[in-house]
Amino acid sequence: MEKEMNQEVVEETTETVTEETEEVVEETTEETVEEAVEEEKKDAKDEKIEELSDRLLRQMAEFDNFRKRSEKEKAAMFDIGAKHVIEKLLPIVDNFERGFGTVAEEDKEDAFVTGMDMVYKQLMTMFESIGVKPIEAVGKEFNPDLHNAVMHVEDEEVGENIVVEEFQKGYTYHDIVVRYSMVKVAN
Repeated sequence: MEKEMNQEVVEETTETVTEETEEVVEETTEETVEEAVEEEKKDAKDEKIEELSDRLLRQMAEFDNFRKRSEKEKAAMFDIGAKHVIEKLLPIVDNFERGFGTVAEEDKEDAFVTGMDMVYKQLMTMFESIGVKPIEAVGKEFNPDLHNAVMHVEDEEVGENIVVEEFQKGYTYHDIVVRYSMVKVAN
Protein backbone atom coordinates (compact mmCIF):
# COMPACT_ATOMS: atom_id res chain seq x y z
CA MET A 1 0.00 0.00 0.00
CA GLU A 2 2.69 2.25 0.85
CA LYS A 3 4.06 1.63 -2.57
CA GLU A 4 0.77 2.55 -4.17
CA MET A 5 0.56 5.71 -2.16
CA ASN A 6 4.02 6.69 -3.11
CA GLN A 7 3.21 6.04 -6.69
CA GLU A 8 0.06 8.18 -6.48
CA VAL A 9 1.99 10.99 -4.84
CA VAL A 10 4.62 10.74 -7.54
CA GLU A 11 1.96 10.78 -10.26
CA GLU A 12 0.19 13.75 -8.71
CA THR A 13 3.45 15.60 -8.31
CA THR A 14 4.42 14.78 -11.88
CA GLU A 15 1.05 15.99 -13.17
CA THR A 16 1.31 19.17 -11.15
CA VAL A 17 4.88 19.79 -12.25
CA THR A 18 3.96 19.01 -15.86
CA GLU A 19 1.00 21.39 -15.76
CA GLU A 20 3.08 24.11 -14.12
CA THR A 21 5.86 23.56 -16.64
CA GLU A 22 3.41 23.76 -19.53
CA GLU A 23 2.02 27.01 -18.13
CA VAL A 24 5.50 28.47 -17.69
CA VAL A 25 6.50 27.34 -21.19
CA GLU A 26 3.35 28.91 -22.65
CA GLU A 27 3.93 32.17 -20.79
CA THR A 28 7.59 32.20 -21.75
CA THR A 29 6.78 31.43 -25.37
CA GLU A 30 4.18 34.20 -25.49
CA GLU A 31 6.62 36.67 -23.87
CA THR A 32 9.41 35.60 -26.21
CA VAL A 33 7.20 36.05 -29.27
CA GLU A 34 6.07 39.48 -28.05
CA GLU A 35 9.68 40.47 -27.33
CA ALA A 36 10.77 39.23 -30.75
CA VAL A 37 8.01 41.27 -32.44
CA GLU A 38 8.93 44.34 -30.42
CA GLU A 39 12.61 43.77 -31.18
CA GLU A 40 11.84 43.48 -34.89
CA LYS A 41 9.91 46.74 -34.69
CA LYS A 42 12.83 48.34 -32.85
CA ASP A 43 15.29 46.88 -35.33
CA ALA A 44 13.24 48.20 -38.24
CA LYS A 45 13.03 51.60 -36.57
CA ASP A 46 16.74 51.54 -35.72
CA GLU A 47 17.59 50.55 -39.29
CA LYS A 48 15.43 53.37 -40.64
CA ILE A 49 17.03 55.83 -38.21
CA GLU A 50 20.50 54.59 -39.19
CA GLU A 51 19.65 54.85 -42.88
CA LEU A 52 18.30 58.38 -42.51
CA SER A 53 21.27 59.44 -40.37
CA ASP A 54 23.65 58.03 -42.97
CA ARG A 55 21.81 59.86 -45.77
CA LEU A 56 21.90 63.09 -43.77
CA LEU A 57 25.64 62.78 -43.13
CA ARG A 58 26.30 62.05 -46.80
CA GLN A 59 24.20 65.04 -47.89
CA MET A 60 26.04 67.28 -45.42
CA ALA A 61 29.42 66.01 -46.67
CA GLU A 62 28.34 66.50 -50.29
CA PHE A 63 27.21 70.06 -49.57
CA ASP A 64 30.46 70.81 -47.74
CA ASN A 65 32.45 69.51 -50.71
CA PHE A 66 30.31 71.61 -53.06
CA ARG A 67 30.91 74.71 -50.94
CA LYS A 68 34.68 74.14 -50.88
CA ARG A 69 34.79 73.44 -54.62
CA SER A 70 32.77 76.60 -55.30
CA GLU A 71 35.13 78.68 -53.17
CA LYS A 72 38.15 77.26 -55.03
CA GLU A 73 36.53 77.96 -58.40
CA LYS A 74 35.64 81.48 -57.29
CA ALA A 75 39.22 82.12 -56.15
CA ALA A 76 40.55 80.67 -59.40
CA MET A 77 38.25 82.91 -61.42
CA PHE A 78 39.44 85.92 -59.42
CA ASP A 79 43.08 84.95 -60.07
CA ILE A 80 42.39 84.49 -63.78
CA GLY A 81 40.72 87.91 -63.95
CA ALA A 82 43.51 89.58 -62.01
CA LYS A 83 46.13 87.88 -64.20
CA HIS A 84 44.34 89.16 -67.31
CA VAL A 85 44.31 92.75 -65.98
CA ILE A 86 47.98 92.50 -64.99
CA GLU A 87 48.86 91.26 -68.49
CA LYS A 88 47.17 94.38 -69.89
CA LEU A 89 49.13 96.68 -67.54
CA LEU A 90 52.60 95.18 -68.13
CA PRO A 91 53.15 96.93 -71.51
CA ILE A 92 52.62 100.23 -69.68
CA VAL A 93 55.36 99.28 -67.20
CA ASP A 94 57.60 98.31 -70.15
CA ASN A 95 56.99 101.70 -71.78
CA PHE A 96 57.89 103.53 -68.55
CA GLU A 97 61.14 101.56 -68.33
CA ARG A 98 61.98 102.17 -72.00
CA GLY A 99 61.22 105.89 -71.52
CA PHE A 100 63.53 106.10 -68.49
CA GLY A 101 66.23 104.37 -70.54
CA THR A 102 66.18 107.20 -73.09
CA VAL A 103 66.40 110.06 -70.57
CA ALA A 104 69.83 111.74 -70.54
CA GLU A 105 71.63 112.10 -67.19
CA GLU A 106 71.28 115.90 -67.16
CA ASP A 107 67.49 115.63 -67.73
CA LYS A 108 66.82 113.24 -64.82
CA GLU A 109 66.07 116.15 -62.45
CA ASP A 110 63.48 117.62 -64.82
CA ALA A 111 60.02 117.98 -63.24
CA PHE A 112 58.36 115.93 -65.99
CA VAL A 113 60.82 113.05 -65.57
CA THR A 114 60.47 113.21 -61.79
CA GLY A 115 56.67 113.08 -62.08
CA MET A 116 56.81 110.12 -64.46
CA ASP A 117 59.21 108.37 -62.04
CA MET A 118 56.74 108.91 -59.19
CA VAL A 119 53.89 107.43 -61.26
CA TYR A 120 56.09 104.45 -62.19
CA LYS A 121 57.06 103.84 -58.55
CA GLN A 122 53.42 104.07 -57.49
CA LEU A 123 52.44 101.51 -60.15
CA MET A 124 55.22 99.15 -59.04
CA THR A 125 54.25 99.56 -55.37
CA MET A 126 50.66 98.70 -56.25
CA PHE A 127 51.83 95.62 -58.17
CA GLU A 128 53.91 94.51 -55.21
CA SER A 129 51.02 95.00 -52.78
CA ILE A 130 48.72 92.72 -54.79
CA GLY A 131 51.39 90.02 -55.19
CA VAL A 132 52.95 90.81 -58.58
CA LYS A 133 56.70 90.31 -58.52
CA PRO A 134 59.34 90.60 -61.23
CA ILE A 135 61.18 87.38 -62.10
CA GLU A 136 64.89 87.53 -61.31
CA ALA A 137 66.75 86.48 -64.43
CA VAL A 138 70.25 87.93 -65.04
CA GLY A 139 72.92 85.84 -63.33
CA LYS A 140 70.45 83.09 -62.41
CA GLU A 141 70.30 79.59 -63.84
CA PHE A 142 67.94 79.22 -66.80
CA ASN A 143 64.57 77.86 -65.67
CA PRO A 144 62.09 76.97 -68.45
CA ASP A 145 59.24 77.44 -65.97
CA LEU A 146 60.16 81.15 -65.62
CA HIS A 147 62.30 82.07 -68.62
CA ASN A 148 61.85 82.05 -72.38
CA ALA A 149 65.24 81.65 -74.07
CA VAL A 150 65.31 83.60 -77.34
CA MET A 151 69.09 83.69 -77.82
CA HIS A 152 72.08 81.53 -77.02
CA VAL A 153 75.65 82.76 -76.65
CA GLU A 154 78.99 81.03 -76.01
CA ASP A 155 80.76 82.68 -73.09
CA GLU A 156 83.56 80.96 -71.16
CA GLU A 157 83.40 83.49 -68.28
CA VAL A 158 79.83 82.52 -67.38
CA GLY A 159 78.71 79.08 -66.22
CA GLU A 160 76.53 76.74 -68.23
CA ASN A 161 72.80 77.54 -68.53
CA ILE A 162 73.19 80.96 -66.91
CA VAL A 163 71.06 83.91 -68.05
CA VAL A 164 73.38 86.69 -69.27
CA GLU A 165 70.87 89.21 -70.59
CA GLU A 166 67.19 89.98 -70.15
CA PHE A 167 65.29 91.44 -73.10
CA GLN A 168 61.88 91.65 -71.44
CA LYS A 169 61.10 91.36 -67.74
CA GLY A 170 58.90 88.52 -66.61
CA TYR A 171 56.39 88.71 -63.78
CA THR A 172 54.57 86.35 -61.43
CA TYR A 173 51.27 86.80 -59.64
CA HIS A 174 50.99 84.67 -56.49
CA ASP A 175 53.51 82.17 -57.92
CA ILE A 176 51.64 82.01 -61.25
CA VAL A 177 53.70 83.16 -64.20
CA VAL A 178 51.96 86.12 -65.84
CA ARG A 179 54.69 86.72 -68.39
CA TYR A 180 57.90 84.76 -68.97
CA SER A 181 61.23 86.61 -69.03
CA MET A 182 62.71 86.79 -72.52
CA VAL A 183 66.40 86.03 -72.00
CA LYS A 184 69.77 85.25 -73.58
CA VAL A 185 71.39 82.10 -72.16
CA ALA A 186 75.12 81.32 -72.06
CA ASN A 187 76.71 78.04 -73.21
